[in-house]
Amino acid sequence: MKIAISGGTGFVGTALYKELQKEHNIVLITRDDFNQNRLSEIIKNCNAIINLAGAPISKKWTKEYKKELLNSRIETTKALIEAMKTTKPQIFISTSAIGIYKNGYSGGEENAIYNDNFLGALAKTWEEEALKATKYNIKTTIFRFGVVLGKNGGALNQMETPFKLGLGGSIGDGKNMMSWVSLEDVVSAIKFALSGHTNGIYNLTSPNPISNKNFSMILADTFNKPMFLSIPTFILKLKFGEGSVVMTDSLEIYPNKLLNENFVFKYPTLKECLDNIYK
Repeated sequence: MKIAISGGTGFVGTALYKELQKEHNIVLITRDDFNQNRLSEIIKNCNAIINLAGAPISKKWTKEYKKELLNSRIETTKALIEAMKTTKPQIFISTSAIGIYKNGYSGGEENAIYNDNFLGALAKTWEEEALKATKYNIKTTIFRFGVVLGKNGGALNQMETPFKLGLGGSIGDGKNMMSWVSLEDVVSAIKFALSGHTNGIYNLTSPNPISNKNFSMILADTFNKPMFLSIPTFILKLKFGEGSVVMTDSLEIYPNKLLNENFVFKYPTLKECLDNIYK
């Protein structure tokens, strides 16, 4: 297959490119390709388009940064859809986030309760734009990512240093649920979608979400370190402002649709995932 990837140099994109280029012809879409309106030429004759573009969410959401979060997702998706109107790939895979769900939500894709904050609105608009590809008979899959765990980047890159020093701890009382997924399973799920098995919106999280306290204990144990500290939520709010909800909200999300379609997670438990990363 000839596959074009937007956001192919990021944490997930780098791992995905490394895997897909073994069997496919990969085209990386750059920021300049968007700026110079040459997308149609770049994605010409591509069988599939994968959209991973988006500014990092784990930063302080100033007024200006909110604009960047929106533009890097919504405008890039709009531009891709516009280009696909004429190039007509068979498959479009786009991303979203479990932040679309309301704080405290526990469940799968069905009968979901959605967030009414900035993150929820961002994810909802992003998905609405991506789904416009279906109007052109393009098979469209949207993956709502949980916290992606892997080597050399992502959430662990920010978390591991204090835990390695024995200074790691839970957030607040540690009761908030974390819905995570291994980087390898993210890549596998995208390959699963490329093979034509998926259509619609899917949660891309491990089938075993875990409390922040237990997550912290397992991470500390991975480094043979104690875990006795906790980080007050007000400190995160001071540092990240409104963006702190990414770390403090409780989301117990299950990948029901993927499981129903017989997708197999290689690392279904956090211990298996961390043991593989730090082996």
